[in-house]
Amino acid sequence: MAELSYREAVARGIAQEMRRDPSLVMLGEDIAGAGGVFKTTVGLLDEFGPTRIRDTPISEQAILGAAMGAAMTGVPVIAEIMFSDFLAVCFDMVANEIAKTRYMTGGQFTIPVVIRTANGGGVRFGAQHSQSVENWCMMIPGLKVVAPSTPEDVVGLMAAAVRDPDPVVFFEHKSLMATKADLPDTEIVGRLGEARIVRSGSDCTIAALAFMVPRAVEAADRLAAEGVSAEVIDLRTLVPLDTRAILGSVAKTGRLFTVEENPRLCGWGAEVASIVAEEAFWDLDGPVVRITTPHIPLPAAETLEDLAIPSVDRIYETIKKTIDYP
Repeated sequence: MAELSYREAVARGIAQEMRRDPSLVMLGEDIAGAGGVFKTTVGLLDEFGPTRIRDTPISEQAILGAAMGAAMTGVPVIAEIMFSDFLAVCFDMVANEIAKTRYMTGGQFTIPVVIRTANGGGVRFGAQHSQSVENWCMMIPGLKVVAPSTPEDVVGLMAAAVRDPDPVVFFEHKSLMATKADLPDTEIVGRLGEARIVRSGSDCTIAALAFMVPRAVEAADRLAAEGVSAEVIDLRTLVPLDTRAILGSVAKTGRLFTVEENPRLCGWGAEVASIVAEEAFWDLDGPVVRITTPHIPLPAAETLEDLAIPSVDRIYETIKKTIDYP
């Protein structure tokens, strides 16, 4: 066992897959000598060299264009888009080309590209560098969407993403980079489409993702002291979505709360709520409640950013008030 931070787990996950597959390459800005702007690729250049760890110009379109072209010739690629906000710059490539080429060629081409990107707020980077945009990618047919909350899931889901023949957008949360956990020294390989029950409970279900998972767990611990038993589900992947785990938990608890960092309008929790309303309506003891960031650009000011993003206090208070309502 070894203790690794979330950011170190990113490098470990990439290195594990590059050792396994000598054809795998990585492209991105400042990922080589600089070790990445969030220091998630430290050491990779030394081990794998500049042919496989390639710095690129500051052009998201160029990064993904090169990645797609390489993938179409059979070279799997991990491509880094430094901030998830910058997916907007190259979204035509993501949504219209990478996501659709396998379908439009009748399966003659697969696009084995993992698009890594730093997502989410909490580090005071302002409205253009702090967005939580996993719902942007969730809505595009042909993309798989991953957002790990723990160092072990970073490694395991990175392996699953790299080994998948379809394009995967891999969201690494900026506010989780310093979190640490003990990881086994052996190979770690996860599975896409499997949620994880982080905390068992019987009175309500809390579905959360990435940075919201530890906050949901802390709120659940506080609720337990008030006699409310909350089950916390870490969704881990939005596409494929583990609906079986969500519906099974709701059937047991009778209530569902989603905790979403993305803005409320068209957030991923709306889709989860829709699925539960359609398929588990008679299991519900009350309406599905979404705890979200408001539909606003995320402020850079410390107090305002903290007020916007769902906090432990807001999660706790919303659930307690809802459960207590006669």
